[in-house]
Amino acid sequence: MMISTKGRYALRVMIELAQRQEEGYISLKEVAKNQEISEKYLEAIMKNLVTAGLAVGMRGKGGGYRLARPAAQCSAGEILQAAEGSLAPVACLEEDAEPCLRRDQCASLPLWQELEQVVQDFLSGYSLERLMEQSAAPEV
Repeated sequence: MMISTKGRYALRVMIELAQRQEEGYISLKEVAKNQEISEKYLEAIMKNLVTAGLAVGMRGKGGGYRLARPAAQCSAGEILQAAEGSLAPVACLEEDAEPCLRRDQCASLPLWQELEQVVQDFLSGYSLERLMEQSAAPEV
């Protein structure tokens, strides 16, 4: 599994919004500058995050983006799935995959299913709040 820049940037942006949630709406331009991401690319990422119900956008003066719910209730898994789409390790496990003709005889299918479950469990166990706390902790 390879997480693209879209997924990595989505996590960075959501962490920034979580760290600044007391400020209300944060402008796209400001987030793009802070994260060193082009505004155009960030617009596409934010559209996916808003559609997934993770962020809320407001247009006009004083507008921008904020978290749609508390940081403790937003998981890394949800964010990555909103940005990346499927996180399935193989094509046959993707949500809209064509039924595999070899599924009943596939000796490796249990491996891929278990891997997918481990990844989902791991990523869903990481909240934005936890990521913020870890980024604020001093290095040892």
